[in-house]
Amino acid sequence: MNTPIIEVRNLSKTFVLHQQGGVAIEALSGISFSVDAGECVALHGPSGAGKSTLFNAIAGEFIADTGTITLDGMDITFLPDFKRSKAIGRMFQDPLRGTAPHMTIEENLALAFLRASGHTSAFSRINKKDRELFAEKLSALGLGLEDRMKQPVGLLSGGQRQALTLLMATLVTPKLLLLDEHTAALDPGTADKVLELTKKIVAENHLTCLMITHNMHDALTLGNRTLMMDHGHIVLDISGEERAHTTVDGLLDRFAENVGHALDNDRILLSKEK
Repeated sequence: MNTPIIEVRNLSKTFVLHQQGGVAIEALSGISFSVDAGECVALHGPSGAGKSTLFNAIAGEFIADTGTITLDGMDITFLPDFKRSKAIGRMFQDPLRGTAPHMTIEENLALAFLRASGHTSAFSRINKKDRELFAEKLSALGLGLEDRMKQPVGLLSGGQRQALTLLMATLVTPKLLLLDEHTAALDPGTADKVLELTKKIVAENHLTCLMITHNMHDALTLGNRTLMMDHGHIVLDISGEERAHTTVDGLLDRFAENVGHALDNDRILLSKEK
């Protein structure tokens, strides 16, 4: 029996919107699931379903009201986010997040390397061998960034920054990689390149990952398992042969059957036409 890398049990979170008269919004409602080592799970669902909130809970941006989160056998439910970041890599939709624009490519990589390695001191710990590793990893991206290591990250394009952020998140192999629509803000051509880089790095390093996507096709083709969320619940979980034989229309039908209404998110439905 496989030991889950990430295990979430009965996770719930309600936010109170004080500026809207104290309205309570249940963002996560008793969510339970686990992901085994090497699994790459596509997380799909309409806006407001709770996908990013779930990522925030796993990353430690807030403490859930109920439930537990276990990472590789360790209960991290109350572990601070900065301690979780040593074992959890994360990428965001916005290319501006995840890097320090006024620092060089090398300095950004050094920070990521030291944090994930458990070091707390500054660049004095980065040696020639480390810099050679950075150059080697950058070269593998195929973007020529290995020749620009002394340049500020702020000079890079959105696609280059996302590729760099991906490298930073996986420079020291994380136990879990969270990808929060990390190609959504890029133009289609650049998004495809970053997605291919993602698949390459995930496969080569046998990473365990959760990937949020609004694209219907990607939800069925990326990774080896699909979870769908709606109103803070996981409403569908498919993998293996069942997933392989599920079409986009079939996925929409299963969603409607499980939640009692059709998916009506325009952004998602437009991706159906891809």
